[in-house]
Amino acid sequence: MKTLAARRPLPPYDSASPEGKRCIWGWWAFDWASQPYFTLGLTFIFGPYFASVAAEYYLGTGLDEQAADARAQSLWSLGQTVTGVIIAICAPILGALADNAGKRMPWVIAFSLFYVFGALSLWFLLPDGAFLTGALIAFGIGLIGAEFTTIFTNSLLPELGKKDEIGRISGTGYAWGYAGGVLALFIMLLLFVEQDGGRTLIGLAPPFGLDPEAREGTRAVGPFIAIWYVIFMIPFALWVREAPRARKPGGVALAINDIITVLKSLPRRISLAAYLGSSMFYRDALVALYTFGGTYATLVLNWSITQVGIFGIIAAITSAVTTWIGGIVDGRVGPKPIIICMILTLMAVCLFILGMTREAIWGIALPEGSGIPDIAFFICGAIIGGAGGVLQASSRTMMVRHASPDKPTEAFGLYALSGKATSFLGPALILLATSLSGDARLGMLPLVFLFAIGLVLLFWVNPEGVTDPKEVSQ
Repeated sequence: MKTLAARRPLPPYDSASPEGKRCIWGWWAFDWASQPYFTLGLTFIFGPYFASVAAEYYLGTGLDEQAADARAQSLWSLGQTVTGVIIAICAPILGALADNAGKRMPWVIAFSLFYVFGALSLWFLLPDGAFLTGALIAFGIGLIGAEFTTIFTNSLLPELGKKDEIGRISGTGYAWGYAGGVLALFIMLLLFVEQDGGRTLIGLAPPFGLDPEAREGTRAVGPFIAIWYVIFMIPFALWVREAPRARKPGGVALAINDIITVLKSLPRRISLAAYLGSSMFYRDALVALYTFGGTYATLVLNWSITQVGIFGIIAAITSAVTTWIGGIVDGRVGPKPIIICMILTLMAVCLFILGMTREAIWGIALPEGSGIPDIAFFICGAIIGGAGGVLQASSRTMMVRHASPDKPTEAFGLYALSGKATSFLGPALILLATSLSGDARLGMLPLVFLFAIGLVLLFWVNPEGVTDPKEVSQ
């Protein structure tokens, strides 16, 4: 009986040839180009800036500090919830459409425009709260662009090498992404983001005449992300070529029918169904942890955006190194053991963070003004960054092992669906827990349970993925 790997079409290039190497390097360039939207936008610069602006706005309406912080976190949660629902509904249909159309590059271009437009629009969020709702919508548009382009670029991964090479290629791609993210974060912190005195981290005024009073250095994060993406997508555009595929007429109706067929087949495809379910929960928890890590530090530990940025640099450096190492290990032992180990690590870190405040750690009182919570959270950030990066890279490898060889974009559309079908759940549960408790710290508790559900479902996942041709036939 042939294995899935044996049935998979040959990649467009030999991965050892000059053309194949350029194709892989071009594919890695996408991770480098797109990561700043998540590193700078979602987690370490714009997210905390949005939270601080929203909190100040709600303070001005008469709420006390704790209530204003909770309202700010709830608003950010609402934006991520709505965006996640849109992505969950559209992702698998778009994947099937792209497979049936035979081309993925036009979709990458189209959603890159969403990415750039959304990022550019973040500039308009003023410190007084003007454009607060507009910025939330613009951020969602850019995030949709980032997520959808990732679906189509991820679907190219099976074509880049043989089965035992995919883990290394995936891990190295994520490592380059984190390296790009940390470099972009360095640039923003050193040259743009204002301190309390209106100077940047190294004592310079923001460049290009940006007004620190209007927080224009921090607000420049949006245009910076957009320009970064456009420049570093050039190698992807020049070097990446997709394998030719036959076009299937039928449009949206055929795409929806294909998705329905796949979903109906899941009860007999136990490993795939279990993996999609598992990743649905643990990736939702991870994204929520990334999303609210910076805002948590801002609201609970009262960190400045610069402190959050330094936290992000430490996390991103750890991510780049560990993800590259993780990709090598993935190629040797497979993705499943790595996924299990990383989930357990992230659960432990979440439990530790839940018991930490500025005044105490799990009931152990700290001296007034103690720096222990700051040091502890920096360490937690490094662990979260490292474990989260490895988890994402190995998850992508595991999806390749479960993908139908003739419909990779549809598979990664389902993968996006599994990551977004409950993507509203993480922010929504944080919203619910925060609202009920009135405490931004306790709002993080649901993430532990989401990780735990994902861990249990992995029991039914075949570490080799799908090996029976009957399982991948439609």
